[in-house]
Amino acid sequence: MFSNMKSDIRAIRERDPAARNSLEVFLMYSGFHAICWHRLAHRLYKLRLFGLARFISQANRFFTGIEIHPGATIGRGLFIDHGMGVVIGETTEIGDNCTLYQGVTLGGTGKESGKRHPTLGNNVMVGSGAKILGPFKVGDNSKIAAGAVVLSEVPPNSTCVGVPARIIKINDKRVSDLDQIHIPDPVSQELCRLQARLDKLEKKLAEEAAKPDNID
Repeated sequence: MFSNMKSDIRAIRERDPAARNSLEVFLMYSGFHAICWHRLAHRLYKLRLFGLARFISQANRFFTGIEIHPGATIGRGLFIDHGMGVVIGETTEIGDNCTLYQGVTLGGTGKESGKRHPTLGNNVMVGSGAKILGPFKVGDNSKIAAGAVVLSEVPPNSTCVGVPARIIKINDKRVSDLDQIHIPDPVSQELCRLQARLDKLEKKLAEEAAKPDNID
């Protein structure tokens, strides 16, 4: 646990320019406190002391505003910046050196059983208010933009934006056009399809009516 604490403090100092020294991080950073208490709760959870583990996690939530289920698995160097409103579900797995900003949810959709929450690879950054929902993986070195809602697997080295989220970059290469002016209108497209079908049916009816057998 002490080794993990050192890694967590080091990660915060490397990624937060406001962190002046290790003592400040140790005493003042709620994200660091939440992770430390979670590691204790997780150890008790693995020993099947579920009630005590949940009590610690709920106390952790009360004092830090960060809710981490004691069953969640968290690697080294997690940085929860500010942290208020962060929710991490029971079967969540987080790799090493990840960053979560305030309001992030790593949750489920309510449709799965067993593994219900996401798995984050190493060096994943999740922006403020983003929601990652479901039992899929977000690959190493990926970035989830603020406010995005991710509902499907994300390959490594990707950048995701939007609701629902879509991948706009892989390996720093743009893979889709975010032109907000010329986005196809789904209503207009459906009306065009219906018009084409109607024209086809009218033509067929006209052909049937023109056959000699149909002439009075």
